[in-house]
Amino acid sequence: MTINDLILIDITMNSRRLRPFFYFTIVALLMVSCKDEQPTEKQNILLICIDDLRPELNCYGVDYIHSPNIDMLAQSGVLFNNHYVNAPSCGPSRYTLLTGTYGGPSNKALFTRASQISDGNEDIQPSMPEWFNQHGYTTVSVGKVSHHPGGRGGDNWNDSTIIEMPGAWDKHLIPVGEWQHPRGVMHGLAHGEIRTVPSEMDVFQSVEGDDTIYPDGAITEEALSQIEELSADEENPFFLAVGLIRPHLPFGAPKSYYHHYEDVILPPIAHPEKPNEKTTWHKSGEFKQYNRWEKDPNVDQDFADELRRHYAASVSYADAQVGKILAELKRTGADKNTIVVLWGDHGWHLGEHAIWGKHSLFEESLHSPMIIHYPDMKNSNTKTNALVATLDIFPTLCDLAKIESPDFAEGVSLHAILANPATATGHPVIGYKSNAKTIRTKTHRLIQHKDGFVELYDLTSAASETKNVADSSPDLVLALKKDLHTKLQRRDSRLEAL
Repeated sequence: MTINDLILIDITMNSRRLRPFFYFTIVALLMVSCKDEQPTEKQNILLICIDDLRPELNCYGVDYIHSPNIDMLAQSGVLFNNHYVNAPSCGPSRYTLLTGTYGGPSNKALFTRASQISDGNEDIQPSMPEWFNQHGYTTVSVGKVSHHPGGRGGDNWNDSTIIEMPGAWDKHLIPVGEWQHPRGVMHGLAHGEIRTVPSEMDVFQSVEGDDTIYPDGAITEEALSQIEELSADEENPFFLAVGLIRPHLPFGAPKSYYHHYEDVILPPIAHPEKPNEKTTWHKSGEFKQYNRWEKDPNVDQDFADELRRHYAASVSYADAQVGKILAELKRTGADKNTIVVLWGDHGWHLGEHAIWGKHSLFEESLHSPMIIHYPDMKNSNTKTNALVATLDIFPTLCDLAKIESPDFAEGVSLHAILANPATATGHPVIGYKSNAKTIRTKTHRLIQHKDGFVELYDLTSAASETKNVADSSPDLVLALKKDLHTKLQRRDSRLEAL
């Protein structure tokens, strides 16, 4: 109802006796109507990105992992049991998170996009933070959100003339402390040790001290400062992305976190044998570049378990940083109006298929945790088995924040799944690397190599990804290949045009 409606009705009234009651009723209705038409308060967004994080957390059913803060977030939100990334590597996975589109498999994908913007290519669509910035949000990144911590290029990733995501962030921050520069932070160990010659840096360590002796302690302190500052702005909502580096290699955390695992009896590594057929198996080159004291975890069980304990300690250290960030959000009162997404940028093999690292198209590389919480959600402390993808985060955040969702985003909003997590099924998800691509359904994974070779795995069987059943399922292979081609066709056409 509008003022014109009120005038129109008023001039049709002939009875003076009815007018006082009429005016009271109409004004009351008008006040309610005007209230309904007021724009709702925009929701802040806190995106927490964690590097190399497997869905190996207590809230995911791994009871020996000490992750009380992420577990608490899961209790206040919806945990996705079947979230998959599009690429088993930091750069292309974060490209999809931050653009809402499939890209190429290179870690330099965002820098390639930046070069295209610099060259005046008008076909480059806004990134997710840029989209929110255009809709009134203050956008800030802290730590490793895009591929380079701090979002800059150059030899030490601190060249302010080389921006990884032009136009995305009002501030993109990376405290470096003793680690000298962002590149030092990325592969830093305790007390400022940085990676110069990888073979001279230990693959794991634990050192006595507080959280600030490792880089994530500094990243978290900066994140807390940003939350305090952003939450004090009463006019503009914020989009804050915080990128934690651990448990990325080399595994390093204060010794207090390692203590959780000293006496833990670890479960056996699932399917630890190297595949004897063609797969996307690799030699774990990233892992092997570090000092391993001439030990091989594929034949040395004690060393394998020690690696797993240090990985777990790094997870607990990252969990502690998440706890501090969420506590500050609550202290400022911003938690009452903030959507929180916790996202792992990909998985990590801890000996499965005789791989130590990511970069395969097996489940271990592509499966990562995701938790979504927003104020007053009806289905908190809920898990969903729906198949979802990193690609879906951009439209989901637009939906939850009640802003326009871009037509170029290639994912789907997960709002319906958040509303009915127990019964939702989701959708097939795809992934790729330079020489192969894959599609994952509720029951199967198909991997198609560049030379045409196909792997097909029945994920409902005990053999799972250790037995290729492509030869016995030709009709399913054909259908999944067609679906995979259809889903990637838009991406391939776009990349060719660029």
